[in-house]
Amino acid sequence: MVRTMSLLRALISTARTVRHTPQLVAGLPPDDAVLLDAPDERLGPALVSAALGEYEQAAKLLATTRESAEWENRDRYVMRLAAFAHGRDAWLTAWLRATPRDPDALLVKAELAIRRAWESPARAERLRETGPLIDAAADGDPRDPVPWRVALDHARGTHATHSAFESLWEQAIRRSSHHYGCHVAALQYLSAQWYGSHRECFDFAEQAAYDALPGSLVRALPVRAAFTQLLGGELTSVQADRIDRAADLAITVSAEYAAGDPWPAEVRNLLAYVLAERERWSAALEQFRLIGPYATSFPWTCFTDDPLGRFLETRDRVRIQVASAMPLRNRPGRRPPRGHYA
Repeated sequence: MVRTMSLLRALISTARTVRHTPQLVAGLPPDDAVLLDAPDERLGPALVSAALGEYEQAAKLLATTRESAEWENRDRYVMRLAAFAHGRDAWLTAWLRATPRDPDALLVKAELAIRRAWESPARAERLRETGPLIDAAADGDPRDPVPWRVALDHARGTHATHSAFESLWEQAIRRSSHHYGCHVAALQYLSAQWYGSHRECFDFAEQAAYDALPGSLVRALPVRAAFTQLLGGELTSVQADRIDRAADLAITVSAEYAAGDPWPAEVRNLLAYVLAERERWSAALEQFRLIGPYATSFPWTCFTDDPLGRFLETRDRVRIQVASAMPLRNRPGRRPPRGHYA
């Protein structure tokens, strides 16, 4: 009898999945339309130009962000340009040769050096050697918080003490008190994986979210703390509740941005992962709809060398789970709940 009931439940679940999965495709771009770390309309031309060995577009882009104090965009663009230069740096070499004191070129150079040092077996030693490059980038424009985000990443890798890290943090927030990248760097330092604890990490993230300006992605910072907690393994009921509250707050933040907006894409990718891990399938599916075609390397590279593949697999799993929980037939006169159909 028990075996029969288990078989019946399995058959019903399969029937639900077959019936509803096609409807749940609505609002989701097809697999071949999803792009990993797609550049926005400003960064794209700079990357194309860099691929040709030309630096002028990148120089113009970063100069604009510096002159107009677009610190969030500046940080994103510096990281993407440095990532590109990691494999093809002829354009950056030409830029530094032409204008060796350019604050934008020096910032990309420092970020690139940090990335390369992190990958070295002698990471701490290599990172210490990059200190002067960060100092040069910081001297380029005293208003710029981005070199201090680089310095915070550098400090984590060189085993900086808490007091040394706090000094860097003060310099960062003095320049931009709600800078997202600096907050992420601080959160990583305070995580259990590095020099803090899950509680310390969560406390910092929740206080930062409370203090953040409306519309700031810093308000979603607790979901990053939730992610590190999930990586830690078994959860207590108190920890699970805290993770769910962080996810709820991130859902609210996500809702403040348009669907398919590339700026909150990484937060939405992270949120979709956390919701899926908490088996909040309908909420996770809604985030995948809001993500649209903008898959991001983080958090998926934490688990695989194929982040896009992991993104698509997780999206499919979420869609199937939602479909399998839906009734075979809707009651007359009732519309399906939001999050089930487009």
